[in-house]
Amino acid sequence: MTINVLLGIIVPFLGTALGSALVFLMGGKMNSNLQRALTGFAAGVMVAASVWSLLIPSIDQSAHMGKLSFIPAVVGFLLGMIFLLVLDTFTPHMHLNSEQAEGVKVKLDRTTMLVLAVALHNIPEGMAVGAVFAGLISDSTEITLLGAFALSIGIAIQNFPEGAIISMPLKAEGVSKGKSFLYGALSGAVEPLAAILTILLSGIMVPVLPYLLSFAAGAMLYVVVEELIPEMSEGEHSNIGTIFFAVGFSLMMILDVALG
Repeated sequence: MTINVLLGIIVPFLGTALGSALVFLMGGKMNSNLQRALTGFAAGVMVAASVWSLLIPSIDQSAHMGKLSFIPAVVGFLLGMIFLLVLDTFTPHMHLNSEQAEGVKVKLDRTTMLVLAVALHNIPEGMAVGAVFAGLISDSTEITLLGAFALSIGIAIQNFPEGAIISMPLKAEGVSKGKSFLYGALSGAVEPLAAILTILLSGIMVPVLPYLLSFAAGAMLYVVVEELIPEMSEGEHSNIGTIFFAVGFSLMMILDVALG
């Protein structure tokens, strides 16, 4: 792998780590409106990235199929949704503001379950970055270096609030600042691993790349619909999550079109 590819893979993780470090500056219980705003922003970025950075390139790379060029995008998208559904069903985890654990019943403490919940939805983000950089490595695609970094930077930007969303509530529950930061950062460690595995898979079978792009899109949108949108809408009615969804969506769209 080249330096550019390695850097592109690491950037989203750095976003999570920097966000988690906010626990040293703030450390208290996160305001519910702030949490809704950050969650809505993350959802907006993920939706825009799924469309412009993943689904559209998947269809473009299948242009040789003519009117059937939608097939890789649809198949990959549905498989990505199913993949996250299976992970969500069987992986033990617990969402913020919830006392009910999900997945297989195991004896794990609440902190570990919260970290697993965030790590679970970081997997598709890592796959998305890996799929785009795999397209960059392949000479058969039109993905540019700036376009690949647009997605990487966009994911890093939305990872920043996600890091804070996991580390600050942990501190509020009595976990030390150091451990809260560590857990928050570790929740993002799955992203570079997922990215590397995706790149290796695409290296084995180059024609599978359009499916990998749409697979990552399906997995990310599963997280948005199943987790982020309900979280930004729960509690007393507020439009702040929707407003910041629009901000995140617009920012990611600008990044992808301007740099792509």
